[in-house]
Amino acid sequence: MSETALPGRRGQAARNDVVILDAARQVFLVDPKAPISHVAERAGVGISALYRRYPSKEVLLCRLCHDGLRRFIGEAEAAAGEPDGWTALTGFLARVVDADVHSLTVHLAGTFTPTAEMGADARRANELAAGLVARAHESGRLRRDAVAEDIGMILECCAAIRVDDPERTAQLRRRYLALLVEGLSAGGPDLPGPPPRPGEMNGRWRPS
Repeated sequence: MSETALPGRRGQAARNDVVILDAARQVFLVDPKAPISHVAERAGVGISALYRRYPSKEVLLCRLCHDGLRRFIGEAEAAAGEPDGWTALTGFLARVVDADVHSLTVHLAGTFTPTAEMGADARRANELAAGLVARAHESGRLRRDAVAEDIGMILECCAAIRVDDPERTAQLRRRYLALLVEGLSAGGPDLPGPPPRPGEMNGRWRPS
């Protein structure tokens, strides 16, 4: 039995949680500085019901980003079972872009203090991404100067694409991901400048 199928108050609380998180994604993608009351209004729940689940806006923001991080890890773990290294990497990128994992990452960086659990999961995510890149190199199809840190930036580039129509947004993201993946293919000229250093972009997560 799923959590949302539970009877009585527990089931209602679980259903409220799903509604609240969906509303929070919509609100904070438009305006990361929006008050938490806007989330309650969009979700159609009382502010007291929201605060019972999330005692502060920071806790809610942390939950949203941690959910995205867990989705990233799940997709990377699934890709690890793909026998071909290049197919594993490109399929992983496509699924993460379609899931819109990085939109909140881009919008909410620096708006909350990550938990220790998030830090551990972030390290796990980085290890999995590095493993996918290493296997793609072994396949001979990934350009030799591509590094694991490039993957996060490619995903953020795709997440930055957003228009009013969700279906059109998805189409455009797939289009530009295909162009970016083509740029990852072996055989092209060397890339200009050095790649991002490990941890170079992590400073964005410190609260401003």
